[in-house]
Amino acid sequence: CWFCIMVMLVLLLSMLGLAAGGKLLVVPVDGSRWLSMREVLDGLRQKGHEIVVVAPEVSLHIKPLENFIMKTYPIPFTKEEVDGNIHSFSQDVFEEGSFLERFIKIYQRLKIISANALSTCTHLLYNKELIRYLEESKFDAIFTDPILPCGLILAEHLSLPSVFFLRAMPCGLDFEATQCPNPPSYVPRMFTGLTDRMNFLQRIKNLICDIPNYFLCIFFFQPYAKLASEFLQRDVTVLDLFCQASIWLIRLDFVLDYPRPLMPNMVVIGGVTCAHKKLPQ
Repeated sequence: CWFCIMVMLVLLLSMLGLAAGGKLLVVPVDGSRWLSMREVLDGLRQKGHEIVVVAPEVSLHIKPLENFIMKTYPIPFTKEEVDGNIHSFSQDVFEEGSFLERFIKIYQRLKIISANALSTCTHLLYNKELIRYLEESKFDAIFTDPILPCGLILAEHLSLPSVFFLRAMPCGLDFEATQCPNPPSYVPRMFTGLTDRMNFLQRIKNLICDIPNYFLCIFFFQPYAKLASEFLQRDVTVLDLFCQASIWLIRLDFVLDYPRPLMPNMVVIGGVTCAHKKLPQ
């Protein structure tokens, strides 16, 4: 009967609506972090999701692609400056030396990078035309690398659920934001070269090496708290922004990385961007 046919059509159309892809706002971080994120976005695009990437006009690896909608904004830096800062930081991270030497080098390099990143974020948030477009686009979620909290501020402004994509966070902010255990007697700190099995003296070393992280965290992230408070027009801390994350996608693999505590909304996805090849018999 015609009535039965109409009911079937309505049910089919409603099911198609449920199967439709979502609209995802992406705020990436340039460099190798973007290259890893791009692989995941390619998979999401193939599943029917609409991807909108927001990036500065000058960047190292973030380029317009057919699979994504790219929205750019101007920044006061040349490509040579951007390239030089990222390459120099990469060299400093992988240089050999004592913990103190490496920490000082990375600290000095981070001062430059963090100032540039903060300026870039400010130019994004106060680009009225771009912000108006984002407000009117009705996104379903935001996908961002939280190492630079600009995406977090946008998520708060747009009232969007956020998905974090990261390898590691300085100062243990990921532990603090998720209320995840982080005992220095069990979890080795960055640059220490320690494992998850430490004797008493190694535990003391691990604890001492964790102290500079608090100063690094204040230095690097505190300006974003001020920027967020001014932009959102209310008092906001960086920890407030991190606590809003819905899901933490962490690029760890406990085959290569030392075990650490996890919370239910922290998903380990190490190897997600690796090529899959069949092993010889």
